[in-house]
Formats: sequence, structure tokens, C-alpha cells
Amino acid sequence: MLTAFVLLNTEAGTEADVLREIKKIPGIAEAFLVYGIYEIVLRIESASLAELRHTVAWKIRKLDYVTATQTIITS
Repeated sequence: MLTAFVLLNTEAGTEADVLREIKKIPGIAEAFLVYGIYEIVLRIESASLAELRHTVAWKIRKLDYVTATQTIITS
């Protein structure tokens, strides 16, 4: 099992809506609204790097109001 943390930026005022949509995505283990440079922090569990890449690139980054992501893969 591969674990990664995704730090996410959204357009101002849309954080709660984005978080609600993210929680519907399979593989999202935890998701939190945070204060600081990022608006949302996610913990994702994936069977492979390819699955993780697909989740971030095609499911998270494509959501309305997501402006940037930073992915940190753990070992």
C-alpha cells in the first residue's frame, strides 16, 4: 500500500465545497481543512504509483476551484 499526502490550494471561499467533493473520491483516507499556505490536506492510500497518479491528476486536480496541488509520497 502506498501512502501520500496532498496539499491543496483552492479559490478563496470554495474550500468546504471542494472538501465535500474530495471526500467522495475512492482512496481518500483522510481530508482536512487547514489554515496557512494550503487550504486542504489529504492522505491518500493507493495500491500503486500509477493509481495514485491517476487519483491526483484526473480526480483531484480536475475538480472545480482547485488551483494547485503538492503531493508528498511516503516510504
